Amino acid sequence: MKAYVNQKACIRCGLCPTLCPEVFSLDDSGSPAQVITDDIPQEQQIAAKAAADSCPTQAIRTEL
Repeated sequence: MKAYVNQKACIRCGLCPTLCPEVFSLDDSGSPAQVITDDIPQEQQIAAKAAADSCPTQAIRTEL
């Protein structure tokens, strides 16, 4: 599974790294959320999907 963040839609709410810090991160520079792994490990896929589903601006998508 892979995850993608639409940089223009991200509002930096912090929800994705809170739900799945192994896949998403926010830095202190004011940049949008970032995906920090190319392939999401099996044990993190449910949390990554939850982060995508919970994103208030639907800026995150996941695909197999």
